[in-house]
Formats: sequence, structure tokens, C-alpha cells
Amino acid sequence: MVLNELAQGLRPAAEGVEWFEGLAEDDQRKVLHALVLFCGQARACEDDVPESIARSGIRPTHTPAVMLTKWRFGMARLPAYELTKSFRLLVALFSIADTRRRTLYCADGCGHEWHNLPDPPRDAT
Repeated sequence: MVLNELAQGLRPAAEGVEWFEGLAEDDQRKVLHALVLFCGQARACEDDVPESIARSGIRPTHTPAVMLTKWRFGMARLPAYELTKSFRLLVALFSIADTRRRTLYCADGCGHEWHNLPDPPRDAT
């Protein structure tokens, strides 16, 4: 749910990064693996890579960005210090692809639960 909220702009990226960094390393790797699958399901394409890098806020020379420019998705196997950068990049890629998919194929409504999310609850603090 969090990943779809991030992709649809219902949750701020900074909140997503905070959530991700609060996970155990093994869980972070599982989230990255899931994001790769979501990107595939949303029909991400190589043309989305430059915008993904720009949106993610990471440098094009960072390892996850270099991997993505070569259309390689093994970010979950990178060292721990690369995981947050990978997360930011894959969320951006997922967001771009999912937005296109919602615009092209789901504009008149669809039955995808993840395309019909309510606004996430906010803490009262």
C-alpha cells in the first residue's frame, strides 16, 4: 500500500524514505524486489530512466542509476549503503510507469484496487 501511495503522490517521498529506512535491511531488500516487480507490471520502459533519475534526486553516477541506465534491476543485491538510493530511484520509475498506465488504460476507471486508494491517514501530531 505504501509503495502505491508513493507512486500516486498520495504520500510524500520523504515520508516513504523515512518508512523504508526504518525497515530492517532484509525487509528493505524485499521491498526493492517488490518494486522491481511493480515496475514490470506497470510497464516501465528504458525511455523512463532519465526522468526517473532526475525525479529520484540521486546522481546519474550513483550505482543504482548506472545499473538502471543499463536496464539492470539487481539493486536488492547492492551493499546496504546503496539501498535508499535504489529505493528512491525505483519509486520514481514505478511512479512514472504507473502514471502512464493509469492515464492510458485506466482513465475511465478500473477495478485495480491500487489505482483507487483513499488518501492515507495523517497523524494528528
